[in-house]
Amino acid sequence: MQFSGEIAAIATALCWTASALFFENAGKQLGALPLNIIRIVLAILFLGIITLLTRGKFFPTDATPYQWFWLSLSGFVSFFIGNSFMYHSYTIIGARMGQLIMNFTPVITVFVAISFLNEQLSALKLLAVFTVVVGIFMAVIGRQGYRFRLTISFKGFVFAFLGAVGQAFGFIFTKKGIGDYDPVAGTQIRAIAGLLGLILFISLIRQWKPVLTATQNKASMKVVLWGTIAGPVVGVSLSMYAIQHTQTGIAATLIGLVPIFIIVPAVFFMKEKISLMQVLGALVSVGGSVLFFV
Repeated sequence: MQFSGEIAAIATALCWTASALFFENAGKQLGALPLNIIRIVLAILFLGIITLLTRGKFFPTDATPYQWFWLSLSGFVSFFIGNSFMYHSYTIIGARMGQLIMNFTPVITVFVAISFLNEQLSALKLLAVFTVVVGIFMAVIGRQGYRFRLTISFKGFVFAFLGAVGQAFGFIFTKKGIGDYDPVAGTQIRAIAGLLGLILFISLIRQWKPVLTATQNKASMKVVLWGTIAGPVVGVSLSMYAIQHTQTGIAATLIGLVPIFIIVPAVFFMKEKISLMQVLGALVSVGGSVLFFV
């Protein structure tokens, strides 16, 4: 179907919007590290059930060594490194601002894709890069007199940016390894690699007790369950389909619509106060993203 990749990317943004709101709530109760490993374990189980029903295989045993390598690398840098930073940023600056900073992802993706995937960067795309960056800083920097200051935690900003870096390289490595392989099974490979990274990290820092304690919080576990279905299961699978069926930069750009989508529930359901500058910044950054595929 024409534009199926683009449609899947927009659907991904909707799923990740819901997931971000669920995980912001759960992350404040459970902590970023327990949240990340719990949602990945749940994702692997759900993805296995889906592929068992659709392909007759619970695990992606039919993937080639080439696909395992690149998709595992993608999962390690995205599910483990990138998402750990991203979810931690949610607990500091909130999902809405965290996702806005994550809009650096298409910018990083385009630049890396130039050398890694031999994608071209036209003058219009350079303008798009500049516009996205300007829009992001419009939203995160406030003006007070003649002095500019960060209106959010610097630590939260850095964590969200590192999350964007991990997400961008995840897109690149996914594009390299997915080929025509099943996107749901490919997502499970990425999740398995991310889980192994988390298991090693938690073991090294000896933080299994908070993880076990988190699993006993029934109310938060329900929120994690819904967030996992929306994000790591449906959302990530759709993102891999989008990467298969359109250019990497376009997929990353449309997925970057999350900051716009997340404003609506933030205002009407969470009763957050949104400044005009933040709204304009979000619009400018996403408007710049649109230029990537004009």
